[in-house]
Amino acid sequence: MDEERETLQRIVSTLVNKNDEIHNFIDMLNHTISNVQVNSSNAISELDEEFDGLYSVLHEMKGSMANTIQQEEARKIQALQDQLSQCSRALESSEELLELAVQSLDIKNPVELLEATRQIKDSVTVASAFRLSLKPKVSDSMTHMMVDFALEKRMLQAVKFLPVPKAPEIDVAACLVSDNCITISWRMPEEDSRIDHFVLEYRKTNFDGLPRLKGEQRWELVDYIKATQYTLSGLKFDTKYMNLRVQACNKAVAGEYSDPVTLETKAFVFSLDSTSSHLNLKVEDTYVEWDPTGGKGQEKIKGKENKNSNTASPKRSTNSPRALARGSRDRFAGESYTVLGDTAVESGQHYWEVRAQKDCKSYSVGVTYRNPGKFDQLGKTNSSWCIHINNWLQTTFSAKHNNKAKTLDIPVPDRIGIYCDFDRGQLSFYNASSKALLHTFRTKFTQPLLPGFMIWCGGLTVTTGLQVPSAVKTLQKSENGLGGSTSSLNNVA
Repeated sequence: MDEERETLQRIVSTLVNKNDEIHNFIDMLNHTISNVQVNSSNAISELDEEFDGLYSVLHEMKGSMANTIQQEEARKIQALQDQLSQCSRALESSEELLELAVQSLDIKNPVELLEATRQIKDSVTVASAFRLSLKPKVSDSMTHMMVDFALEKRMLQAVKFLPVPKAPEIDVAACLVSDNCITISWRMPEEDSRIDHFVLEYRKTNFDGLPRLKGEQRWELVDYIKATQYTLSGLKFDTKYMNLRVQACNKAVAGEYSDPVTLETKAFVFSLDSTSSHLNLKVEDTYVEWDPTGGKGQEKIKGKENKNSNTASPKRSTNSPRALARGSRDRFAGESYTVLGDTAVESGQHYWEVRAQKDCKSYSVGVTYRNPGKFDQLGKTNSSWCIHINNWLQTTFSAKHNNKAKTLDIPVPDRIGIYCDFDRGQLSFYNASSKALLHTFRTKFTQPLLPGFMIWCGGLTVTTGLQVPSAVKTLQKSENGLGGSTSSLNNVA
């Protein structure tokens, strides 16, 4: 009976996931249809604009060339009219000389005839009619103003749609997710010398598989990538996955997007739980600050405040680490100026960082089982581990557990990295900048752990969504390979 029920549960789960995938695909198809309609309308509008622009250029060219022809016509006519005027004046002068010569033929007196002949001869010698060119200065031909658009027509008839680059292919095997960076590699399906650059788009998601359309973040864009590889750095991995896609662009147009890939961006993400923090602490998401006025209405507590409260954790009512973490804890009180993370560590390797304000007088960072007493201080119980920094009068730096302290004779870093390997029972603290090891606790964790922070006079900023740095992984392999040294503070809890 139980086996059949378990089988049915698996079938139900499989069907729910498959139905969810189909719903997402239907949404994608509808979205694609809508995009096809919108993009087709845009393409026709752009086509109209291009042809209108071409018509405008041709109309402008026609006007300019017609104006050139008219100017040539006017120049030729003017030259011919000037020549015509010269001919008319020469003809008039020649006709007058002709009439005078004809009349002179009737002179009977030889002396007078000789004189008339001499005068007419001199006039003819200088007459414009005999110096006039009888060839037109310009021809009537206008063939030099003709045009032949045969070649242009053939070019226009050969016009096709722009050559669109093919979609790149993302090389998933060459993609790398490490140190809160994503390196993505791709290639073109065939060589294309016209590719000018690439565009990379990415977005965070909590869903594996194909990108979803509804309820997702917008795509972030990186433009003008010249290579076929790009590294996104300084990312905060506050979701489970990252969708990525690439498109190629030439000088004129962008091509199709590549098939999107979904890469896992696993990291430990939590916020500070203000519901159970000390009243003297001002808590905002991942920042906590000492507030001396915050606990004025707090009930005054008498007696010792650290009695190694080892209250057993309640039975689980849910599988959610965050719900487990919050539970129904009392607010921290007395001198336990503590705030915890709202998400529990139950397995695996996790890493987060803490930065203290420069004027911070005293603070502790570490982990604790999820149900500490409200007067418990980090490191003073057998269920919490921490490093403590005291800047009051002089600086002291120590590792604390079970009310025992080990002095750390090293400089206090600006940022502290906390590495927790739950399954190996290992809690290590690092200089977050240099990745130098500060201290390691080795034990066996028997309950889920919560990040813990104590502060007095100052503020702490917590950075989550971080992967375990490669340098820390390397150091851990080396330390575990050598067996490591066991701190005198460690015990099996």
